[in-house]
Amino acid sequence: MELDPSHIMQVGAGFWASKTLLSAVELELFTQLGADSMTGAEVGERLGVHPRAIYDFLDTLVSLHFLERDGNGTDGRYRNTTDTAAFLDKRSPTYIGGILEMFNTRLYGFWGDLTEALQTGQPQNEIKRTGKPMFDELYSDPVRLEQFMGAMTGISLGNFHALAEKFDFSKYETVCDVGGATGQLAMILAARHPHLRCTSYDLPVVAPICEKAIAAAGLADRVTAASGNFFADPLPRADVITMGMILHDWNLDRKMQLIRSVYDALPDGGAFIVIENLIDDDRRENTFGMLMSLNMLIEFGDAFDFTGSDFAGWCRDAGFRETEILPLAGPASAGIAYK
Repeated sequence: MELDPSHIMQVGAGFWASKTLLSAVELELFTQLGADSMTGAEVGERLGVHPRAIYDFLDTLVSLHFLERDGNGTDGRYRNTTDTAAFLDKRSPTYIGGILEMFNTRLYGFWGDLTEALQTGQPQNEIKRTGKPMFDELYSDPVRLEQFMGAMTGISLGNFHALAEKFDFSKYETVCDVGGATGQLAMILAARHPHLRCTSYDLPVVAPICEKAIAAAGLADRVTAASGNFFADPLPRADVITMGMILHDWNLDRKMQLIRSVYDALPDGGAFIVIENLIDDDRRENTFGMLMSLNMLIEFGDAFDFTGSDFAGWCRDAGFRETEILPLAGPASAGIAYK
């Protein structure tokens, strides 16, 4: 059999492609292009890209299928693909670039210390410089907090809409989204299911951001913002309690504390829904979920992502009667536990 190192080289040099895309997002290339097309010279002038770099930069993005090009050479015109127009133009309602902005400004540098994380089990983020945990740093800086909220909004949008469509909410009247940030999930559920009354629950510093978003959506009559600390305070009672990308931020003891708090806040017949990049039970297929778990090592040390079977076992230990897994968008799924 002929040996072929191309896969090794593709993954080994993966940071080249990653940083090319992240820099394109940072320079707002896809937003500047919008629905138009530009020559390389026009792109260079608009974005401030040096003439030496213009065509290597743009043509690499063409080869990666993030741009399309009509024509060749200096007469060629560059334009967005269908995907980059939908997901990387800031004017698009389906923009997900916020998470890529955070990858670029925070995580790209931290991942350079992955080997240290693997050898020590210690986080490699801001705590190495300041001694303060990631969330303490994040919530003390309004600009970075807003960036983080935007990142979570973008990466979760498809999953939240999928949950609103796929899960049967008809038998429930109230929903509380724990760690709800800007209230995105609560608003999506309320808009899709007019009978629901929804609460978005997060720390007090987040409440003004959430309330502003709810008012802008015209949903203040059915969606409310509530404040508290989900480790220190009882959770608001609701028929359904959701957590989007929350459980994976914590170690097992903290995970179990949250699951038990949810159990206490639900009525009999209530449902607990987690939205996560659940790893397949054989731990062979969901590469993104396993990479996300490595990212939790980088961010928190002892936090980790998990399989559907892990989730089911924890929920049984907390008293839930049954669980199921509902695939959502891409690598994400909903883990659902019924009381």
